Amino acid sequence: MGRTASLKGRARYWFDTTLARGTSALVGWLALGCLVIVFPASAVLVWTDPHAPATRSGRLAAVWRLTGETLRLGGATGPLLRVLLSVLLALVALVYVSTLVGLITTGLTERLTALRRGRSTVIEQGHSVVLGWSEQVFTVVSELVAANANQRYGAVAVLADRDKTGMEEALSGKVGATGRTRLICRSGPPTDPALLALANPGAASAVLVLPHDDPSADPEVVKTLLALRSALGEQEGPPVVAAVRDDRYRLAASLAAGTHGTVLESDAITARLIVQSARRPGLSLVYRDLLDFAGDEFYLTFDPALTGRSFGDALLAYATSSVVGLLRDGRPLLNPPPQTLIGPGDQLIVITRDDDTARLSDCCGLVDEAVMTPWQPGNTRPERVLILGWNRRASLIVDQLGRSAVHGSVIAVVADGKEVSAEQLREAHADFAPRLSITFRPGDVTRPETLRCLEIDSYDSVVVLGPDPAPGQQPDDADNGTLVTLLVLQQLQQETGQELPVVTEMIDDRNRTLAPISPGSDVIISGKLIGLLMAQISQNRHLAAVFEELFSLTGSQVHLRPATSYVLPGCEASFATVVAAARQRRECAIGYRRHDRATAVPDHGVRINPDKSERRRWTERDEVIVIARD
Repeated sequence: MGRTASLKGRARYWFDTTLARGTSALVGWLALGCLVIVFPASAVLVWTDPHAPATRSGRLAAVWRLTGETLRLGGATGPLLRVLLSVLLALVALVYVSTLVGLITTGLTERLTALRRGRSTVIEQGHSVVLGWSEQVFTVVSELVAANANQRYGAVAVLADRDKTGMEEALSGKVGATGRTRLICRSGPPTDPALLALANPGAASAVLVLPHDDPSADPEVVKTLLALRSALGEQEGPPVVAAVRDDRYRLAASLAAGTHGTVLESDAITARLIVQSARRPGLSLVYRDLLDFAGDEFYLTFDPALTGRSFGDALLAYATSSVVGLLRDGRPLLNPPPQTLIGPGDQLIVITRDDDTARLSDCCGLVDEAVMTPWQPGNTRPERVLILGWNRRASLIVDQLGRSAVHGSVIAVVADGKEVSAEQLREAHADFAPRLSITFRPGDVTRPETLRCLEIDSYDSVVVLGPDPAPGQQPDDADNGTLVTLLVLQQLQQETGQELPVVTEMIDDRNRTLAPISPGSDVIISGKLIGLLMAQISQNRHLAAVFEELFSLTGSQVHLRPATSYVLPGCEASFATVVAAARQRRECAIGYRRHDRATAVPDHGVRINPDKSERRRWTERDEVIVIARD
């Protein structure tokens, strides 16, 4: 038994050794294996054939012919030289065909591998280039696809240090059908100029450099901008839109982006919108409509017939567009005084459906002055804001609340003592005292006992902030604690019978539908907000200054004000009447928010840029959306 096992082992070892000698040994074994099977089978077929030759030599010749045809080794009969030559020609043909097939197969395999790696150069013209991969990529690509919806042909090229197939699958799942827009993915680090050239940025209409999910990776954005400059060489290049999270890198990023570049500071913009929404509930819904390409958005237009007329006249010169400002010498003027004259080189900043829907149509005849409310200046009162939770944007929120707060205002912060920068709170309190009081109470905001001690109904608004994602943690996991806090807040509001305006910051837009909040509440998705802004600016770089002013602490901003400040309650009036009433207050009316059916409609009652001829009965609960100064 042991000797048999030894023989088997030796035979296996000898077989493995011959295979290790290379391709020739493998071919030999394959030929031998075929002969062992084919020759006996051919012999059986010949000997069992009733029409086979009668002589043994004839049958052997028939077996040889059948074997040769099966293995493609000639099969000629006759003298030995003739047989050998036929075998030689068959072997030459076999080697040639096998080599050709192998070369073709290898070439196709290498080509398919290269395509899967995403290393071929994009040859598109006028396409949009997206560099990097972060939470904004899905929003940016979706908006660029929507912007190209009325174009005959469009393309978006994404270059990131990820697997090409993985990027395509992720984008297909989140973005969906792209219509006429072609989506192209290329794999490679955008910080490498040689690989960055794969996206053909020199022929693009715009380049967007996404911020990283990790705030400490802002230097990568600067490096990508430098690589873009190197890849473009001496040519001027397309407009560039980039975003960083930390303000320490904004200057460096702006220098690297060049004169045609726009750099957004995402944390600061998010903080400003949170502050504005805390003071004007429902504002995030308005910005959501203004910033996406699905509805009405900002465009530039001009008609020579308006030259020499006042800006106030232009407010009622378009039936289906809302005029909000002028672009003069490349600088936007939002909500200028109504008596400002429109010059021959000025362009109007309008909110309209598309770039070709702004058409002149005098609406002065639609104004009913009899139902307009006489203008009365409003009084600013102190505010009380409660901040639950803490993250890297919280100090910016406190700072912006403090800079614009009136005397007697209060900011209360409740958060884990390990997360809050107590030093920053002390400095802020010292800067804004005595007109502003800033208090801090340590506690877990996900626990009911912590919130029950706060007298929540004494505050004007509540801001709920989730913690920053920990290293290695999924970004949307940070929303889990926010959802718990919102559940507790909902229970407390039901107990007190008072519903407070709540502004919630989240990371994952999918968690918006899970949040236990009333319909139409303000939910700020920071990544989605920055993605929308980047897409808008990439289509028109002049809008960067427009959004800069809208999100600033000073200048003209978006407000929601009671409709009774413009038209008499219970009266029916056209929207042109509302625009005329807002003009008397040196404001630009751009829409309204109704509260009669707000919870039953997808838009939560927000209507941007209604037709000037639209008539409705205005109630005390309705609000008018205006661009105005505080």
